[in-house]
Amino acid sequence: MRKGNDYILKLRPWSLSTFVVALLAVVLATATQEMFASFGMQLYFAGFVPAILIAGLMGGAPAGAFATIITVPIVWWAFMPPYFEFAWPTAADYDSMAMFLLSSALLVCFSQLYREALVILRK
Repeated sequence: MRKGNDYILKLRPWSLSTFVVALLAVVLATATQEMFASFGMQLYFAGFVPAILIAGLMGGAPAGAFATIITVPIVWWAFMPPYFEFAWPTAADYDSMAMFLLSSALLVCFSQLYREALVILRK
């Protein structure tokens, strides 16, 4: 079997390095989302979906869940109006958050399953 994706299993779940990778992925996604916002796009969580996938693949379910948990307050504070303050979300904002949390949960579950399948295939 080809060993081209060995880097995925190098980080162990619950280690400090997995949470650092998740944090860096969210920081990069925040910069990407800020770029989207500067062009006038109102896609609140679009830049963060790949970050959740990368964190989940690299660090497993704990890192993906950590990235999801820190993403919601960042988007709520920085990208939802009124900007840079916490205000009660509107119904549309609640829908956006719920859809993001649902899709993030699916991404984290599938990335964990992929990591487990790689371990099985390595044996």
